[in-house]
Amino acid sequence: MTPQLQQAIKLLQLSNIELAAFVEQELIENPLLEREEGEPERDGERDEPGEDAPPAADAATPLGAGDPPLAGDDIEAWRDAAGSEGEGDLDLAGDPEAWILRGRGEAMDGAPGGEVGQVQPTSLRDHLLQQLVMEIESPADRVIGVHLVDLLDEAGYLTGDLDGVAQALNCPRERVEDVLQRLQRFDPPGVFARSLAECLALQLRERNRLDPAMETLLANLPLLAARDAAALMRLCGVDAADLAEMAAELKALNPKPGLAFDGAAPQAVVPDILMRPRPDGGWHIELNPETLPRVLVNNRYYATLSRNAQGKAEREYLAERLQSANWLVKSLHQRATTILRVATEIVNQQALFFEQGVQFLRPLILRDIAAAISMHESTVSRVTTNKFMATPRGIYELKYFFSSAIPASAGGDAHSAEAVRFRIKALIDAEPADDVLSDEQIVEILQKDGVEIARRTVAKYRESLRIPSSVQRRRERSLRL
Repeated sequence: MTPQLQQAIKLLQLSNIELAAFVEQELIENPLLEREEGEPERDGERDEPGEDAPPAADAATPLGAGDPPLAGDDIEAWRDAAGSEGEGDLDLAGDPEAWILRGRGEAMDGAPGGEVGQVQPTSLRDHLLQQLVMEIESPADRVIGVHLVDLLDEAGYLTGDLDGVAQALNCPRERVEDVLQRLQRFDPPGVFARSLAECLALQLRERNRLDPAMETLLANLPLLAARDAAALMRLCGVDAADLAEMAAELKALNPKPGLAFDGAAPQAVVPDILMRPRPDGGWHIELNPETLPRVLVNNRYYATLSRNAQGKAEREYLAERLQSANWLVKSLHQRATTILRVATEIVNQQALFFEQGVQFLRPLILRDIAAAISMHESTVSRVTTNKFMATPRGIYELKYFFSSAIPASAGGDAHSAEAVRFRIKALIDAEPADDVLSDEQIVEILQKDGVEIARRTVAKYRESLRIPSSVQRRRERSLRL
């Protein structure tokens, strides 16, 4: 690959923030480039205004038929190559959180907790999203998880309403609560809590120290802050020594687990693509003009410098700078066009998700998009990383719309792995009171509906949903009876 082509591929995978920094550096280094301010000039002396990227597209409209290609055969090459102090006492401060912080002097000043020399990720959000990808397989549950991550404050507490998330994604509140319970097992312990008591309970559960007496103490933190030891001993059923030990254990916890990470305010995500419904149905998709760097090739300045060039070396330098500037302008246009084409096809493929909710995410892989828009699969992979789309259901990275598929029986359609999980849960929730479904019976029901699935896959999906086996469910029912 030529250096110019390598640069074009690099531009494709950059986020809008990284792209802005890259273009800024090019503006500094190349005297023939300048930033376009306002409307491009039309006097004929300054051309190549960046061949502005297509501003918008409709979800069912094919793109790219009239797009200007890169020079020569470069477009084909593009597609191919993109192939503990205070223990034992009850010296309590004025409120529960302040009392807990008193046992953690470093947290009083807002400094991170944790061990000395411990290296932490740059942000709590990034740290949690890494765990989200590793721990949660369901694309739909990942989408719910992203919403919940974005509702955290800097201390790691969940500030939003679960009903709002359920409404935005058109899914049951119970499903949002199920995802939240899984997120509450993430590192750092105590994250995703909705109150101080819940934050401390999550940390104690992680240490296997959440016994009934401790649960009672957490339910009465105002009494702890008020130094009412007598009432606490009576409620918890412990003596003074036990209460002092429990209080010391609480002091060792971190009431603000999110502060163990970079305390700087997180940078808001600026979407690359904007999406809105059309009045006549369907979706209107456009590139966000705020993320599109606009640069010009100043041909008038090039002509002036060329007339005054002295010697072959200066002329060769100017020719190289002009070629580099022209290539950057064309590469930026090609990048914008490619992002718009990929985003438009994703919206076409996942239309039911946007219309009806998260349970309608369909199976989708990079190859599907690549084939639909006649583009290399690795190009689609680069486009869907670090590119965000603002939709009526929230802002999502493009990669979140991809999921695995379960094959169908002959002649049928493939089924999203997430849709199959949802069906398994629905079958188990609807079990008769006097009987339970075994994994083999679930396989038979699904196969009758055209879903080819193995028993071990049903067991895997059931376990990912935290649903006990049929034997365990039968035993629990008999105990309740």
